[in-house]
Amino acid sequence: MNDSIHDPFALNDLPSLLSANAYPGRGLVLGRTDAGRQAVVYFIMGRSQNSRNRLFKRAGSSVTITRFKEDASGDPSLILYTPIRVLGGTTIVTNGDQTDTIYEAMTGGVSFEKALRMRTFEPDAPHYTPRISGITSACGYTLALFKAGDAAGSVCHRQFFCYEPRPGVAHFIHTYAHDGSPLPSFRGEPASVRIPDAIDEFTLSIWNALDADNRVALYVRFIEPDGQYVDRLINRHEGDTLT
Repeated sequence: MNDSIHDPFALNDLPSLLSANAYPGRGLVLGRTDAGRQAVVYFIMGRSQNSRNRLFKRAGSSVTITRFKEDASGDPSLILYTPIRVLGGTTIVTNGDQTDTIYEAMTGGVSFEKALRMRTFEPDAPHYTPRISGITSACGYTLALFKAGDAAGSVCHRQFFCYEPRPGVAHFIHTYAHDGSPLPSFRGEPASVRIPDAIDEFTLSIWNALDADNRVALYVRFIEPDGQYVDRLINRHEGDTLT
């Protein structure tokens, strides 16, 4: 594995990082396009039938996850959630139901960091999947990583990464370092990546770089200074079509 993905000073090509990793799991990117628009990227992958049986759906300014086929098997609590919500000028992105924790806490005036101290990694032993979360606004963006601090899952390590905005620069964090059994958690700092302005080409380049067997859904949003945005969505169960 190429550890340059964890070099915080290297401006990496996101598709190249993804194509070198068969299973980054769930991934989150926040930052700025070359023209200075806020950029949001979120994708999910899956190895099990339950994890692969999912779709991204737009719901106003939010994005939700639903089942592709109704199936009573499998625990829905860790796979069906709202990864993206908007509160005023702040966009919240996470890999679980902590999106709602953050939204509700910030609505009441509680900070992003304080809201997340109520939460820990996912209870899916032996993987103990990290919770990755982020917020972005005109002022900058913050990413958070909560992961198990030992093999028994008895302690949680909480890390926050705060960034000042720079045109063309974003930061990428994901749940798993690579494929494995159990799945090894992300390590190091978020990788610096470049974000171009052409949203169609950029979205397709990410999708095509994700492992074709494991990719499930991808969402990209570019936000203008006035809060208006353009977005693109791809679901494997909808023909890998850009919408």
